[in-house]
Amino acid sequence: MYRGGKMADHLPSGLLEACVVVGASGDKLKDSLQQGNTTTDIFSLDPEVLQVHVPPFVTKENADESGVPRTFSRVQCRRSFIKKKERPVVAPSGPGGAGSSEGATVTEDVSVPKDIDLMALPQLCFPGGLQVTNEPKEERFHFLVFTDVFGNQTHGVVVQCCRPFQEGSVFYQNGHWSSTRTTKLYTAYAICVISKHPYYNALKDCLSCLLVQLRTCRLSEERVKEFAAKLSLVPIPPPGQLHVVFNLRPLMIILPSREDKEHPAVDLDLHLPFLCFRSKQILQIITGILMEQRVVFFSADWARLTLVAECFMLYIHPLHWQHPYVPILSAQMLDFVMAPTAFLMGCHLNHFEEVAAETDDLILINIDDGTVSSSCSETVDLPDVPFASAECFTKRRKGLQLQYDLEVCHQGAGTDVNEMRMLRRQWQQNLNWEIQKVTLELIVNMFRDVSGHLNYEHRVFNSEEFLKTRELADQPFYKKVLETHIFHSFLKDRLNRKMDAFTRMEVNTRSETQKMKAMTDNPRRPTMQEMARKYSSDPENRLNKRLGMSLPNLGEDRPFLFAVSLFVFFHTAFKIPPKPVKIFKLPEFPPPMVHHHVQNYYGELIILLGKAIFCVPPENSTLLARYFYLRGFMNTLCSKRLDALSDFQNLYKTDIEIFPTDLVKALVDSLQKDERSQADRRPELKRLIFKVKTDNEMVLVQADDHVKKFQLPKTHMLQEDFVKRIQESGIVKDVATIHRLFEALTVGQQKQIDPEVFRVFYTFWKETEVEAQDVHLPAEVIEHLDNNECVYKLSCSVKTNQGVGKIAMTQKRLFLLTDGRPGFIEITKFRDIKEVKISFAPFLLLRIPSLKIKCSLRKEVFEANLKSACDLWNLMVREMWAGRTMADDHKDPQYMQQALTNVLLMDAVVGCLQTQKAVFAASKLAYFDRVKHEVPMMVPKTTSETLKHKINPSLDLPAPQTVHVLHYTPGQLSYSEVDGDGNPKLWCALSGGRVVVFDAASWSMQQNCIQVGSSQLNCMLGLDQDQVWIGSQDSIIYIIDTRSMSCNKQLTEHRHEVMDFALEESDKMSQTYSCSADGTVILWDLSTLKVKKQFQLTCDRLMSIQLFNGTLWCCKSLSHARPSPWGFH
Repeated sequence: MYRGGKMADHLPSGLLEACVVVGASGDKLKDSLQQGNTTTDIFSLDPEVLQVHVPPFVTKENADESGVPRTFSRVQCRRSFIKKKERPVVAPSGPGGAGSSEGATVTEDVSVPKDIDLMALPQLCFPGGLQVTNEPKEERFHFLVFTDVFGNQTHGVVVQCCRPFQEGSVFYQNGHWSSTRTTKLYTAYAICVISKHPYYNALKDCLSCLLVQLRTCRLSEERVKEFAAKLSLVPIPPPGQLHVVFNLRPLMIILPSREDKEHPAVDLDLHLPFLCFRSKQILQIITGILMEQRVVFFSADWARLTLVAECFMLYIHPLHWQHPYVPILSAQMLDFVMAPTAFLMGCHLNHFEEVAAETDDLILINIDDGTVSSSCSETVDLPDVPFASAECFTKRRKGLQLQYDLEVCHQGAGTDVNEMRMLRRQWQQNLNWEIQKVTLELIVNMFRDVSGHLNYEHRVFNSEEFLKTRELADQPFYKKVLETHIFHSFLKDRLNRKMDAFTRMEVNTRSETQKMKAMTDNPRRPTMQEMARKYSSDPENRLNKRLGMSLPNLGEDRPFLFAVSLFVFFHTAFKIPPKPVKIFKLPEFPPPMVHHHVQNYYGELIILLGKAIFCVPPENSTLLARYFYLRGFMNTLCSKRLDALSDFQNLYKTDIEIFPTDLVKALVDSLQKDERSQADRRPELKRLIFKVKTDNEMVLVQADDHVKKFQLPKTHMLQEDFVKRIQESGIVKDVATIHRLFEALTVGQQKQIDPEVFRVFYTFWKETEVEAQDVHLPAEVIEHLDNNECVYKLSCSVKTNQGVGKIAMTQKRLFLLTDGRPGFIEITKFRDIKEVKISFAPFLLLRIPSLKIKCSLRKEVFEANLKSACDLWNLMVREMWAGRTMADDHKDPQYMQQALTNVLLMDAVVGCLQTQKAVFAASKLAYFDRVKHEVPMMVPKTTSETLKHKINPSLDLPAPQTVHVLHYTPGQLSYSEVDGDGNPKLWCALSGGRVVVFDAASWSMQQNCIQVGSSQLNCMLGLDQDQVWIGSQDSIIYIIDTRSMSCNKQLTEHRHEVMDFALEESDKMSQTYSCSADGTVILWDLSTLKVKKQFQLTCDRLMSIQLFNGTLWCCKSLSHARPSPWGFH
């Protein structure tokens, strides 16, 4: 049986959570006067709660039998604090207004939400105390944030208003009544509007509208209650680009929507800290927050404390502060700053010296002076933000226009207040957008390279290796940040492949080199470009040398444009303007305390939403989804459950990202018997209900959220455990390669790895990386090499027939670095090698081995006396030669990548074992050289002539996966910077619903994982330049937006696995057929995604469909494979 409380638990909260009036009661004021406090100009009182107003505001008797709440509130299901509220029977006799009533009173229960602490609220509404003064004070606003033990936040906006309460006094003295004329006294009351959503500006405007009314009449409980009831009727816009506006007279109030589900609503002026602090101080504050220091803001203006603190919380997004957060501390709460844990708090500037003296190691931020200091000194002992990130941020900040007056100085004076406010708001929204991009760019620059040190399979972050790749001056910053809870949660999101704002900017702003780096799995070495920059005195080069850890591009010799600076690198992405927004205006508010008026208001709102849906073109599915969401919400409130489910069902075809799963489940559970019968007669609702029931029955697997740091093993490892350890270390991911490494390290021994052997091998591998970082090549040598070449192996000084020097190996060639005055002599490129062998020259009684390399471009054979290293170099050169040959034959650069990995593993094995069998053990890793001689992989001539490039969609996975579907989408010349990349794409569907996308122009991996369900994918079809349809075994058609690379639509009309698509295009229209294995064929309207026609074929298994000359041919599964036409025009 349906219960209203259960539904209320899943209803998204509306604008109002509670409205509370705080001040001094009439009794306290009277007692203070009688005690003779009037002799002083100012004295203090203890504030208390005078009124509490919470939804629902319609009486319970007026609600229908279903119990559905009549306002956007869930509080009636979670009341836990009951306050006895005085309700006056006799109207107040003096001008005091609220709290000055006299005569008899009765009490009634006032229920408040459990997460609103009424005990602490009076102090927070009057953080500086409640005074009685002889002069009136102006109205003042400030802002509150309440955080519960689970980290859930509630937000409050407080206005303090002054009111007179004494114009004269009557005294009874010596048996006579006497009247005296005294100075008028004033006290204050506060109205606090509390919301689940951080709508600071909107709620401030709402209270401003209420103040207009209160200036002309006394404060009454009914007036405040009516104000609160109106706000309770306001729905919150869903994430996206639809804002809600309502008229509260005299102002139009706008509620901006969130950018996405992960991002909070931004309804404050994000540039406030930029007006208060210089760039250096802003970066220091961000550093203190990221390092989870004990941070205290100070200001003489209570309003600034919360607004500035909230700005910094948004600056670090998508990272989240996870410690105590109290932006305003009253005078009675100052002992909170004694807490030993990390916190972020705010105090009045008057308490600066007191707080600084009481506690050590505090970061003290004076908002009014724009200074940052510590409680121990006038400076802050915090590591600096990484240099390149800080420089980029500083330059970006200088490009921001922070003064609105400069923006509108050419305009005339406005006469319409709401129009002027709208223009100001638009300017602020654009500035907020730019600031969010600047700060997000800062976070991306700081942590861009984290993903290169993650092992997704085993959820390991190799922090030590990440630190080694940072500049020495930047390492103190990262050492502290990497140990914080903030960063730990950030790592969880990266390991979960969360597609948030960070990921989108990081992917969209990758350089070509970084894209190619993502295609490789080789150890890190400095490229020639990075090496040249490292030893350059140019500050611009020093700034950019950590632009990215480049790994080799082993395709054709095509140099990349590395000289792009960090600033220019982000320039294109940074210029993307904010998306245009749409405004939806709510109807005029009815008398909010009358049940049938409220119902009429909801009905009118549903009609307006219906008209808006009708006017939106089908191709604007994003906006349609927001209207459907709001209408479904309103239908829920009106107990129109079937209509609500129908609206939410439409989200599958418009934007599944905002689908309210919990609310829909509650709606389905609440359906009455007759409603269930009606739903069964509506196919789309029947499918939705079936899916909800099926999802409820599925066993939920607890997501693996742990993050491990790599640690060396302490016990012996069998092969399976060794594979895991090597993958965790980040040395190599390929399972087959690790198996060969296991064989190499256990030659002639028991088949298990000693932890000491692993430690020595790992240490040698890492030391080799460090040595490579210190390789210094003269500019005369670097100019002979490609920008993306790296030196992977450098021999000792040896004698050769070209002179004495060191042999250097890159991913493309061998060259001799001559001794004395360093010079460059190219030995050979690997693709030009004709023969490699070891020869022996007699010397006295010894035979001295030497390595001979014959190049097809030179007659002279290169010979080097490598002594004991000759056998190892012979193995390595032969493996690189074989890898290069296979890479060229198969048009697959991955062969060369793998050969290079094999060579470096050989070197590490020899360095680790240090025995006579070391070279023999290393030969176990010579995979390509062995394959070349044992089982030549012949490429057919036709394939060799037509094959242009070969890619590996399973590169980011520990083992190869089957490619079930391939689909090519052509590029678009019409794409703008806003649209993103217009290059052609290759879509690869792997097992488990995983889709990998390649840029078909550069063959770099653009998206390494778009998750589309969890079943096998059977077919793909590109539509309208910005959609890719994917048919799955789970009977769903998934639609991917090619611009955002996200799956935000689903078609659920098929009942069995979707097998194929067919596109019919003509000058007048385009339409698509889809078929499923049970013989169902559906014709889709591409603009509305509605079913135009549907028919059923009688066959065992329908495999595919094809349009030819206006006839749809359907192929079914037969014992003899042959097409079977089923004519359909």
